[in-house]
Amino acid sequence: MSGPRRKTARTAAGRRFVGEKKDERKARVGEVIGRLREEYQDAHTSLDHRNAYELLTATILSAQCTDERVNMVTPALFEKYPSPRDLADARTEDVEEIIRSTGFFRQKTRSLLGMAEALVQRHGGEVPSEMAELVKLPGVGRKTANVVLGNAFGKNEGVVVDTHVKRLSGRLGLTAHTDAEKIERELMKLVPREDWTDLPHLFIYHGRDVCKAPTPRCGECVLADICPSSRASSARRRS
Repeated sequence: MSGPRRKTARTAAGRRFVGEKKDERKARVGEVIGRLREEYQDAHTSLDHRNAYELLTATILSAQCTDERVNMVTPALFEKYPSPRDLADARTEDVEEIIRSTGFFRQKTRSLLGMAEALVQRHGGEVPSEMAELVKLPGVGRKTANVVLGNAFGKNEGVVVDTHVKRLSGRLGLTAHTDAEKIERELMKLVPREDWTDLPHLFIYHGRDVCKAPTPRCGECVLADICPSSRASSARRRS
């Protein structure tokens, strides 16, 4: 799809967003979630983990890296360092060698070792289950904390905003913002709290399968008839 057509689609979404009332957007969000749940019944985090420590570690590694690559690296990492205490005692060069293929491996190693040391010194080697404590850990921002809280502790404290969530939120006319923190705040107002953890999974699955960048497959999209950015020649409607 050419550049000008993509710009037109985004502009159309923006016009729909401006003219649509908050209650209307809330209702549409409910429909979006319902349809995507039906389409992706097994939607969940793609990062392999068995506990909060492994998920926290994997999420730090996932920055600027695919989940598939992270999942190739973490088995060896967790075998050698099965707990925060083990990782805190690791040699820098050993960790760097294991995670090298994830990119930015020196920076990530510093974050992992700092995180593990902080867990041992401040939390008895356990991953805290509170946002305020998680974001104090080296290498952990709000996005990473949301992933851990939602998927390891079942706590809906916020909405994870990655590239897929950012793209779909804009195309669906749910927000006019491009900043991740502002998008999260907007989504938290529109999406029921019980869906805060699931929504990113659904958007990620749909973003990978259909609502791709830069060219979405609108003709195959279950949201075509309620998406202001849809370029499908005939809207797909449900009875």
